[in-house]
Amino acid sequence: PAFALSKNVMRPYAGTYLSEIKKIFNYRLSRGRRFIECTFGILSNKWRILHRPLNVDEPFAINIIKACVVLHNFVRLRDGFEFDDTIPPDVLLGSSLANTERSRHATDIRDHFAEYFSGIGSVPW
Repeated sequence: PAFALSKNVMRPYAGTYLSEIKKIFNYRLSRGRRFIECTFGILSNKWRILHRPLNVDEPFAINIIKACVVLHNFVRLRDGFEFDDTIPPDVLLGSSLANTERSRHATDIRDHFAEYFSGIGSVPW
């Protein structure tokens, strides 16, 4: 995997013999990741600003993403749907390392999501 587990970046549980809760978490995380990667690929095909890291503070980065989404939706409404715009490019991911305390906190967050996906937040397979 390209990124270390952190409170803002979830990674699947590693291993072959996982509990049912961990398997469900990995499945749900994978589905969410694929959806987000496809969506971001569509946006980055249209808006070149997303071809490189956004070297801005987080609130401004969020506004840039929101603006890209609004503009994308506006263009689709105005010009109609073009299939070629929905083909995501290959996304190359960098890597990062997390210190032990941050990693422990991130693990707790992942475990919380895993419990949620298997209980209150469960959905039929």
